[in-house]
Amino acid sequence: MTLQIGPHPVQPPVVLAPMAGITNAPFRTLCREFSGGKGLFVSEMITTRALVERDAKTMRLIHFDGTEKPRSIQLYGVDPVTVGKAVRMIVDEDLADHIDLNFGCPVPKVTRKGGGSALPYKRNLLRSILHEAVGNAGDLPVTMKMRKGIDDEHMTYLDAGRIAVEEGVTAIALHGRTAAQHYGGTADWDAIARLKEAVPEIPVLGNGDIWSADDAVRMMRETGCDGVVVGRGCLGRPWLFRDLVNVFEEGGDGTGTYTSPTLREVARVMLRHAELLGQWLESEERGVIDFRKHVAWYTKGFSIGSELRKKLAITSSLDELDALLSELDLDQPWPTGADGPRGRTSGRNRVVLPDGWLDDPYDCATVGADAELDTSGG
Repeated sequence: MTLQIGPHPVQPPVVLAPMAGITNAPFRTLCREFSGGKGLFVSEMITTRALVERDAKTMRLIHFDGTEKPRSIQLYGVDPVTVGKAVRMIVDEDLADHIDLNFGCPVPKVTRKGGGSALPYKRNLLRSILHEAVGNAGDLPVTMKMRKGIDDEHMTYLDAGRIAVEEGVTAIALHGRTAAQHYGGTADWDAIARLKEAVPEIPVLGNGDIWSADDAVRMMRETGCDGVVVGRGCLGRPWLFRDLVNVFEEGGDGTGTYTSPTLREVARVMLRHAELLGQWLESEERGVIDFRKHVAWYTKGFSIGSELRKKLAITSSLDELDALLSELDLDQPWPTGADGPRGRTSGRNRVVLPDGWLDDPYDCATVGADAELDTSGG
């Protein structure tokens, strides 16, 4: 099975979703090592204004090493002109090979300004942003990621899908939740199937509740989508990409096999992840400190003990992390039920929007620069 993103074949049809503070260069490297370089691994979300202004942190985040092909950047922007400038900058300076646009962030501080998953409700604003992005992209493929809508009464994904096709977007990824759901409840895979029927001209990727390789195969079979986008499912599970390669390629029909790691194998991956972060941040201590947030995801379900778990979460050197991991019962097999939800699991919430935002989906809305925050989501 091969997913085609413009000139780039993606085999197997699997994409790593951008997650702020997670899908940095070290984590992408780790995931690619497990997949053998197969699949598409997208950068952390980059705000267009920060890119155009050459913010130092942003310029660091868009760095790719020589093994990343194609180089994939996700942009978040709310102003068509700024989005166009950012895309033109990427093209002129050869910063990436693929551009993805984020319209899925449900975080209140973004939606209250009209950004993120609130933006597609304003159809003409969405069209203008896509028009500027595609128009400035040259030969680079432009894709987009979105949610079903603001809430059950204000769905946007079918209209947004048609607008995307009309403006020349190469592929669409749909997270089967509304902004109101945040990351709670169950993803609506039926919506992914409906979008695929509505936009047969381009590939549709499904996102939401892919916790194992079996989930990915099942989503594609049930929805007819052309590929999957994996987000929270790979938190503390970078070997999921190895599993995905196996199930899509071993039998050629999604019937491959895979083996879950023991705690000893998980511990080796944890050390590798922390080491890569230290190299990237040019400080072992900073790398290990940044790694702390991953500890609970890697160790979920294993028998560790509360005190040792606490110590693992406050390590500040590779030697200390290695010593603590060696105290574990490393022969533990993969725990039953450990493939469930990880990361944010907040339930249904009222979506905070600008005053009058829902009055007219076609008015000429503008969104202020303060809606461009370094916030992940989708």
